[in-house]
Amino acid sequence: MDQIESVEGTAKTVEEAIEIGLRQLGVDRDQAEIEIVSRGKAGILGFGSEPARVRVSLLKDIPEGAIVAKSVVDELLRYLDVDLVAYSKNVSDEEELPTIEIHGDDSGLLIGRKGETLGAFQFMVNYIVRGKTGERSRVNIDVEGYRQRRKEVLEAQARSVATRVSSSGHSFTLDPMSPSERRIIHMVLSARSDVITESSGEEGARRITVLPKR
Repeated sequence: MDQIESVEGTAKTVEEAIEIGLRQLGVDRDQAEIEIVSRGKAGILGFGSEPARVRVSLLKDIPEGAIVAKSVVDELLRYLDVDLVAYSKNVSDEEELPTIEIHGDDSGLLIGRKGETLGAFQFMVNYIVRGKTGERSRVNIDVEGYRQRRKEVLEAQARSVATRVSSSGHSFTLDPMSPSERRIIHMVLSARSDVITESSGEEGARRITVLPKR
């Protein structure tokens, strides 16, 4: 019989739903990707309640660096004593970096202002992993889907600024951004024929200027 690769678990809490899914697959937590579909609702006096739902999938071909990174993240979260749990995620594209998703009530503490704390945490994890493996392997770390939401905000901002610059004929300089965020802006606007982008400033305070294309 073929191994089942993915199941959904439902229960009163996320943790109980995860345990149900793991038992159905017959694997340990570090062998599975866990996606929280819904945290559920307690309801009032038993009315309007909804169970928590999670999707549990078998991890496939996870690089050694990602396995080490997961153990490093778990150790750091225990040391920080925060209400956060890390889950490994399958790589869906050959060019995509392995991702570790973190969920929990203290998620805001790990994200920080504009993702600055999350960026520093990811840098620290990758630095430790390189020291343990001797390889320059890297992983992405996300908290409650923050990076995807931030990406969508930056893409919308880039398009809005580009439209303003194109119609006014005047350049516009954005606030300082991290290298990964600047890359998003450059990529979104690279396909446009009416504007160009330039980066300037010292690292740590580099900004993107959007200019009309002459």
